[in-house]
Amino acid sequence: MSIDHTADHGFKPETSYDASEKSVQQLHHALASGQLTAVELVQSYIDRIEAFDRAGPRLNSIVALNPSALGEAAALDAERRAKGMRGFLHGIPVLVKDNIDVAGLPTSGGSLAFANLYPQTDAFLVQKLRAAGAIVLGKTTMHELAAGVTNVSSLTGFTRNPYDLRRVPGGSSGGTAAAIAASFAAVGIGSDTCGSLRVPASCQSLYTLRLSRGLASRSGMMPLSTTQDIPGPLARTVNDLAIALDAIVGADAADASTVGARAHIPRSYLTGIRADALAGLRIGVVAQLFGSAADEEDVSALSRHALEVMQRLGAQLVDINIPELEQVMRASNVIAHEFRFALADYLSRYPASAIRSLSDAIAAGLHHEQLEFVLRARDAIQQRDSEAYRQAIAQQAKLRDMVETCMGRHAVQVLAYPALRRKPTMIGEILPAANSQLAPGTGLPAIVMPAGWTSDGVPVGIELMGARYSEQDLLSFASQWEAQAWTRAAPASTPSIGALSSTGRTIRARVCFRAQSGDQDRVSVDYALDVLTAELRYEASVGANVVDRLIAVTVHAARDQSTGPVFANLVARGERQRTDTLTLAPHQLARWVRGDVVFRLTTTNSTEDAVSVCSDTSAGVRR
Repeated sequence: MSIDHTADHGFKPETSYDASEKSVQQLHHALASGQLTAVELVQSYIDRIEAFDRAGPRLNSIVALNPSALGEAAALDAERRAKGMRGFLHGIPVLVKDNIDVAGLPTSGGSLAFANLYPQTDAFLVQKLRAAGAIVLGKTTMHELAAGVTNVSSLTGFTRNPYDLRRVPGGSSGGTAAAIAASFAAVGIGSDTCGSLRVPASCQSLYTLRLSRGLASRSGMMPLSTTQDIPGPLARTVNDLAIALDAIVGADAADASTVGARAHIPRSYLTGIRADALAGLRIGVVAQLFGSAADEEDVSALSRHALEVMQRLGAQLVDINIPELEQVMRASNVIAHEFRFALADYLSRYPASAIRSLSDAIAAGLHHEQLEFVLRARDAIQQRDSEAYRQAIAQQAKLRDMVETCMGRHAVQVLAYPALRRKPTMIGEILPAANSQLAPGTGLPAIVMPAGWTSDGVPVGIELMGARYSEQDLLSFASQWEAQAWTRAAPASTPSIGALSSTGRTIRARVCFRAQSGDQDRVSVDYALDVLTAELRYEASVGANVVDRLIAVTVHAARDQSTGPVFANLVARGERQRTDTLTLAPHQLARWVRGDVVFRLTTTNSTEDAVSVCSDTSAGVRR
């Protein structure tokens, strides 16, 4: 196979700068040295969004771009030239989840019902980002009203996972995660109530940290649960995560939960990261939170392997069991008790809005059908303070006591478990996230970091939960893991625009099988494989004297000198012609691009592999 260099990409970048996979520190250096301007950087990200979010694989991770972003970048460029830089985030574009207020952009919470809610002021954390010199590039898609983890929304539909376009990105901060994985910005801001940061980080090979309750303000954020909500960043590197945390943490007079936060925040999370932090760390491996079902074994194995690597880096593993853990975790979730009332409080700031409550949104049909049951169930809660709510709050206290007692008894500094027990599901399916309630139920901090890749090329994340206010330690553990045990891989669906422009995006070829009694017997397959969308479009033709004997035309993995298993069926028994489109899994796409595939014709009296590729674009096809 070869790349068709004449393919029409439908996109011409407006700047030559390549922002893909660049860290905040790399961008800061380029800005400080004059190699790059903030205007050029903003335009580079806009180019990538145009190429990959709105075209190509169509990730659908961005709700709206900030129309003032280029102007803000120009002002920050002028400030840099006149006064120097404020810090690492000076001139750096940041993406913000659609439940966080940004003046001039709507805060819809992913819902059609609230698509016209325009806040007059920035959320507290957005004010802090701007003070650090960051540019809000735009708002990201989310699971509607943060009420799930697959990132479906009545406003934007489904968001795709850039590592496997057939799968969900996780949620509810799935748009932010997909955008950061695809290098639409170096860092993004989301929120976590019951896994909304940690689930998408796991699904997309990112780092995130759910903070101890009260370290970051929720004011100006559309709520899900006043008890469990907390904002936080998503990033491709630990240092980028720490830089973003340094910008957003702190006390806010408008959020009572942050009273006393300053006493627990270091001067800088970034400079406080320690090398070799895993040496001597005792990790409690929570057996109950590792899945054992058939679709969970791959994730569990990868998570255990990651822990074994940490052990080789100096950590000690301690298997622990916490009786009643899963039962108390489930009982500690207060979202259903708080959501209806918290949302109404937030909406009271918009007296002119026609939709003033969750009931109004449901009655107007302004929600996605997948949320019908959960939203109606939450809207049925009529009392803000009920016995069931008090019991759930009590279960949180019990859960925290259980966890802290266990950690003390076993002398472990962190608990470890898969962030998700299984890989992300296909779009449209439900994604179980049972482990995600442990951190919010206890109020303790938890970091998620990449743990590996499943056999079919899907990312898996592992979660470490520490004692209250142990964020600095968690960052240090993740930093050593990143430096000594992890190599990042960017999604194939969102490459460097420069690389895309030079090589093209479509692989084309004609595959032919040997004719046994003349040309009329020939079996051929003409195909075009889009390497961004992983879509294989093909047209197969079967000769008249072959069709009666035809069983199948298949594509197999190539293994050294042998032929591996089938991964695509192109033609079935008795078919003369077929025109079809298949979407390949990540590992299948990678194999095809490498040329590690075998085309096979099976008939009633023979099995034969393709012997020629009847095309000038045939280099690399295994035959």
